[in-house]
Amino acid sequence: MKKITNTVSAKDIKQQWWLLDADNQVLGRFASQVAQILRGKHRPNYAPNLYMGDAVIIVNADKIRLTGNKADSKKYFSHSGYPGGVKFTSYKDLMKNDSDKVVMNAIKGMLPKNRLGREILTHLKIYKDSNHGHEAQQPTEWSSI
Repeated sequence: MKKITNTVSAKDIKQQWWLLDADNQVLGRFASQVAQILRGKHRPNYAPNLYMGDAVIIVNADKIRLTGNKADSKKYFSHSGYPGGVKFTSYKDLMKNDSDKVVMNAIKGMLPKNRLGREILTHLKIYKDSNHGHEAQQPTEWSSI
């Protein structure tokens, strides 16, 4: 009797669109759930070397929350690449100006840091309010969050 390992090829993968509501969700827990969906770990035939995940639409990014004192003390770091080009932005300022970047940074940090991670991130769409323009993709409401 031969032992056969079944592997998935890229042509066998069927992508699905999911709609997730970030209203009153904790940022880290929400981001880890989204990262697993994007990565494809919710599928029984998961392969770490392929993009097996689904596309995710996140609405109400303005209403995401943090626990504890993180809303007052959390800082975001960026560097321009030039000497002295360090910039720190507080969580409150970033939520006021670009709340979708807060969610994007949290999810991006949970994905692989390579070409596959960058490709996966292109399948994430984040909107500040409940309006999105993806009705044609017929997204399904994700209910286990």
